[in-house]
Amino acid sequence: QVQLVESGGGLVQAGGSLRLSCAASTRTFGYYAGAWFRQAPGKEREFVAGITGSGLTTTYTDSVKGRFTISRDNAKNTVYLQMNNLRLEDTAVYFCAADQTPLRTRVSEYDYWGRGTQVTVSS
Repeated sequence: QVQLVESGGGLVQAGGSLRLSCAASTRTFGYYAGAWFRQAPGKEREFVAGITGSGLTTTYTDSVKGRFTISRDNAKNTVYLQMNNLRLEDTAVYFCAADQTPLRTRVSEYDYWGRGTQVTVSS
């Protein structure tokens, strides 16, 4: 069982930056692919970014390409999401997810989830 805890959310003005962190409870986190999803009010949870266990391969949804960067530090059992040039439409609860199969993009394909952290972008 892998427990995930997100942190780093908050209120930021449009154009600003935030860095989210996702700390995992397992010391073998390097065997798990990591991902970030988000869910805005009234909308379904959607894939944002994913990273393989090694950190060598990443993938992003089109709307965040060039603005968000996913990374990881397996020595710290942590996955990060650096978010730059934030837009109003990035406002959502951001969830960290992990699975042993890399780079999946569907909610149903991930076994482990954090509780989420709120990101609010204001004008």
